[in-house]
Amino acid sequence: MLFVSKDLLKNLIRDVPDFPKPGILFRDITPLLNDAEGFAISIAELEKLAVEMRPDRVAGIEARGFILAAALALKMNLPFIPIRKPGKLPWKCERREYDLEYGKDALELHTDAVKTGERILIVDDVLATGGTLRAACDLVLALGAGQSLALTLIELKVLEGRKRLGDFAYQSVISY
Repeated sequence: MLFVSKDLLKNLIRDVPDFPKPGILFRDITPLLNDAEGFAISIAELEKLAVEMRPDRVAGIEARGFILAAALALKMNLPFIPIRKPGKLPWKCERREYDLEYGKDALELHTDAVKTGERILIVDDVLATGGTLRAACDLVLALGAGQSLALTLIELKVLEGRKRLGDFAYQSVISY
């Protein structure tokens, strides 16, 4: 079943060349989200990996990571934490800047979103160069998490983002 599930998921992921800039091949999960079976399989596969990580909370990175993380948190009966782009959260925030494969960005998190010593599972749609996920991991640790765990639906192995995560626990459902 797992092999069939991963093939189905890959068939529902659309390749968009030259987005957001020339030379970038964007892996678009919108068709997958628009397919009830594909979306359900995605969350089930993420949950299989997440259960092994034993998180206390699930955090999602804006924007596509929100979709996956919120569904996963609900399914696992865990609290959900939004990690947002700058200026989107209404309370006191901690901030981390990072490099993207095509520019720079930053993430913010409410200072009271993490309890000391908790295991925080950070979910995003894609691991590319690793900058976004690494910034999110560093952010939750700066706020007192005991451990930062990372999980994505897709890993783009050729970009070697896993290396940038260092010793952080990381898994993905499918890879290219």
